[in-house]
Amino acid sequence: MATPHIGAEPGDFAPDVLMPGDPRRAQRIAETVLEDARLVTEVRGILGYTGTFDGRPVSVLASGMGIPSISIYATELFRFYGVERIIRIGTAGGMAPHLQVGDVVIANAAHTDSSVVGNKIPQIHFSAAATFSLTAAAAEAAGVGPGQRRPQRTEEPASGRRRRRKNGSVYVGPVISSDVFYSDRPAVNEALVKHGTLAVEMEAAGLYAVAAQEGKQALAICTISDLLFRDEALSAADRELLFDRAVALGLAAFANA
Repeated sequence: MATPHIGAEPGDFAPDVLMPGDPRRAQRIAETVLEDARLVTEVRGILGYTGTFDGRPVSVLASGMGIPSISIYATELFRFYGVERIIRIGTAGGMAPHLQVGDVVIANAAHTDSSVVGNKIPQIHFSAAATFSLTAAAAEAAGVGPGQRRPQRTEEPASGRRRRRKNGSVYVGPVISSDVFYSDRPAVNEALVKHGTLAVEMEAAGLYAVAAQEGKQALAICTISDLLFRDEALSAADRELLFDRAVALGLAAFANA
């Protein structure tokens, strides 16, 4: 039966779900990546599809923006639709100075300023962490396997292993999931970077917290769309092209984790 926010029926979702924020991006993934994709929900304009990839059932559902929104959809998928694994496919603002637009960050952990996550367990600072098996599989697909030494370059902090590609690099490291999109807090950002934070986005910590609560698995793979320290951003065309790479890493993680 349908939930308050999802109009699908039991069995409509695959155990593995890709979760972009934008409903149009969910539609694009369904139409260009999945085979035999069918629309299973469109409540409130949040589009969800189920199809196959390399013969494996895979679904895609938009999450909307922010921790409250992704927490609602992830909870309903995990709790009522038999979903086991969710991988967020999103964008992030690059914070670490070695990042470039078009790079991809596989978020192994997510700091947050959100009380939704921060107050989850009274008197405890909850650690929002990705599922290791999904993280390792995505990193391996990107060529950044566990134990692989990253090149010793002075501009790279110790927190980020990476693999250089001609259209960007792939890094594994923590992000900050913020409740505030428009903010002016340079001292906070500087401290976050000093402590190894790679990028800022708005959903990963919420997804990781819900997965932990429900006993499920989650990961966020984010394309760097803009930079906090320089006026540079991806064009709309480049965002679409480089999103395909994040989707490919997510599908590889599902297949190999």
